[in-house]
Amino acid sequence: MRTTEHKPADDELLAIRCQLGEPAAFDDLIARWHAPLWSFVRRLVGEDDAAREIFQDVWVRVIRGLPQLRDGSKLRAWLFGIARRTLMDRLRQEYARSPAVDIDVDEIPADPRAGEDAEDLQELEEALSDLPITEREVLTLFYLQELSLNEVADALKVPVGTIKSRLFRARRLLRQALTARGVRP
Repeated sequence: MRTTEHKPADDELLAIRCQLGEPAAFDDLIARWHAPLWSFVRRLVGEDDAAREIFQDVWVRVIRGLPQLRDGSKLRAWLFGIARRTLMDRLRQEYARSPAVDIDVDEIPADPRAGEDAEDLQELEEALSDLPITEREVLTLFYLQELSLNEVADALKVPVGTIKSRLFRARRLLRQALTARGVRP
């Protein structure tokens, strides 16, 4: 369910202002996209320190890449695409450096949430973190970052049909994980 309205025209204007070198435009870019990009990176990385390092790299790549952005109306998908590529580059480096380490999900701190659904939300967060990264990223982009199917496809550089297939598989895996935890999806 979409809670915020995204206006590609606003993104296009912001991108043009940045490309023209307007200092306030960069402040506006960061103010507008810091939280969504951080949420995406943090959710996929699972650890604050590593996420901060990657997040800095994301912003460096964004600033360096802005002059090459051709279609400012696709700024949102472009930003998440950069974040994803930065994450994948870091994962490749990590896999090349050391063997995979098992992570105990119980050791991952959960954000304390107020309200009666906090326990279900925690179960959902933990089940989401257990999913393979491909399924986790498509669910995060589509549902939590509220990108459209086309924007997710642009960000991940795959066809829309592939995104639909990944969403179908990801929802099924998430449902199975929640059921295994005793949570009714």
